[in-house]
Amino acid sequence: MSMIQTEKLVFEYDKRDSEGNITGKSRAIDEVDIDVKEGQFIAVLGHNGSGKSTFAKHINAILVPTEGTMWVDGKDTKKPEELWNVRQTAGMVFQNPDNQIIGTVVEEDVGFGPENLGVPTEEIWKRVEESLRAVGMISYRHHSPNKLSGGQKQRVAIAGVVAMEPKCIVLDEPTAMLDPVGRKEVLKTVQRLREEKRVTVILITHYMEEVIDADKIYVMDHGRVVMEGTPGEIFSQVDKLKDYRLDVPQVTILADNLRKRGLDIPAGILRKEELVKYLCQLD
Repeated sequence: MSMIQTEKLVFEYDKRDSEGNITGKSRAIDEVDIDVKEGQFIAVLGHNGSGKSTFAKHINAILVPTEGTMWVDGKDTKKPEELWNVRQTAGMVFQNPDNQIIGTVVEEDVGFGPENLGVPTEEIWKRVEESLRAVGMISYRHHSPNKLSGGQKQRVAIAGVVAMEPKCIVLDEPTAMLDPVGRKEVLKTVQRLREEKRVTVILITHYMEEVIDADKIYVMDHGRVVMEGTPGEIFSQVDKLKDYRLDVPQVTILADNLRKRGLDIPAGILRKEELVKYLCQLD
């Protein structure tokens, strides 16, 4: 069953002059077709301005299509009567956790979403505890979010979404403001949640190393999907990725250069361990 599906999705912004008058349209999403199955880990890649974050905001109905259709768990996001159901189904984690955390105590912040959904108090506290344990932040439940690191804040933001028990979690560049340690913390948290709770995960990013475990990758450029496939299929096209101004993992570039020099190495190597294995097998 499809969790997220689009059919010729189009979104246009109004262009305005210095006085606020509309002078035309700018197409940010251009006839995008994407199909995400329940339980999948999907990555959407693209440089700044590619349309990937605009696409992410459609999943939670923050934006609605100008043309075409976006379905979330079978619900048409353009229909006002489906808005509540769509937002219960798809939870959003944004780039800056400070824009998402509103409580003065960690556990109160995590419980804010379920409370708005009308969840009974006893159930809220149960969800708060489970969510904080799932992201490894249970020992910080009585702390002020202001005293947490960036990675810890992002994990609290994820816990707040998980506590609402969505079927799908959309992460819009959740590690962009974090250091390498924080990025690893957040990604490990997301993978563990996916394995334990079987939620569908959609990761919007421009960090190639974050997507090597994805079931499928979509690459966007100027509002269009220009590449799609498994990580191995995508990373086997190093030159094409560079054309779209995307960084490629160093080990993938090294393996590609060695292959071009005649070594018997397959395309699309993603990990150091893979490259070492193939090099050790060479005569």
